[in-house]
Amino acid sequence: MTTTPQQDTQEPVAADARDTAETGQGGAGRRGDDPQDGGSVAWRAGIRRAIRIASRPEPWKRGPVLVALALLLGLLMLLHARIPDGLKNVGSLVETFLPWFGLFVPVLLAGALWRRSTSTVVALLLPVTVWLSLFGGVLSDKSHPGGDLTVVSHNVGAGNSDPVGTARDLAASGADVLALEELSAQARGTYEKGLAKAYPYHTVKGTVGLWSTRPLSDTRTVDVAMLGMAGPLARNLSAEEKAATPRALRTTVATDQGPLAVYVAHLGSVRVNPKAGLSTSQRDDGAQELGKAVAAEPNERVVLLGDLNGTTDDRAFDGLTSQLRSAQETAGDGFGFSWPAGFPVVRIDQILVRGVEPQSSWVLPATGSDHLPVAARISW
Repeated sequence: MTTTPQQDTQEPVAADARDTAETGQGGAGRRGDDPQDGGSVAWRAGIRRAIRIASRPEPWKRGPVLVALALLLGLLMLLHARIPDGLKNVGSLVETFLPWFGLFVPVLLAGALWRRSTSTVVALLLPVTVWLSLFGGVLSDKSHPGGDLTVVSHNVGAGNSDPVGTARDLAASGADVLALEELSAQARGTYEKGLAKAYPYHTVKGTVGLWSTRPLSDTRTVDVAMLGMAGPLARNLSAEEKAATPRALRTTVATDQGPLAVYVAHLGSVRVNPKAGLSTSQRDDGAQELGKAVAAEPNERVVLLGDLNGTTDDRAFDGLTSQLRSAQETAGDGFGFSWPAGFPVVRIDQILVRGVEPQSSWVLPATGSDHLPVAARISW
């Protein structure tokens, strides 16, 4: 028998009408006896209706492009470590902004609802699951009260228009150990003067320095291979001066619980341009050298403070993250983004530890720098 379009249109309507009739009859027959039975019948009818809608082929066939994009997004986050880094450092770039790929999920979901694409909604389960497995734990507050020592790290910015105010804010931060990066020769005296009262001990090597309430000893520079250094501090330096300007140091802080090895580092800047892509060679070389220094460190208690110009998700820092833990990931609340100060989107200022226990980790208010200070409370 030939089915007319008019009959096709009427079939779902008739089925829905039967469900409605069943619901009404079931509810009317039992409403007087047990009100819950009427609700149960209506619930079963709603389930049957939803199954019929989902079993229709049309919603599953809609939005093939959205389905492909959802699956691609999930695979991109799942296999980010296998993305080749040789072509303009694409892998490193993806890993730097990896948490933000989750924003594509609501965009694709909106498209799926607009297109009424059931297959896209199902496909989105992959990127949602992957993102939660990677970053779901970051969203919770893992901090604990207490701690023996407060450490702070801040890239004060060579172009900082208010070093006096920055020094004042840092002195009031309550830090026991304070690391500064991107110290210019012009501003160094300002920080030394502004921090002298709160911190009787300090050491400066090139463009990095450490201020402490506890005595310091065994201080030395760490070679982080910055012969081609770039950025604001390098604009007025000759090649010889660049090679002779340290960007990392190592010192020992005397604490009540014993000696603590502290590293302060400012790794090479990262540049993004259409031709070269993500330029990271100087930073990556510095990360490798820093990793070797930490591996050779005899003290089991180590804290690394600094502007590493990269996130801990970046494969370039595998040599460091395999030895040290991130205080923010261990005891922080949220991602702890630190740059740029006006609208932070990445955490490139790090506090990494070994042999001590982070109790809490947080981001301090903005100063005159383009970076936010980062802080952590550690214990033994």
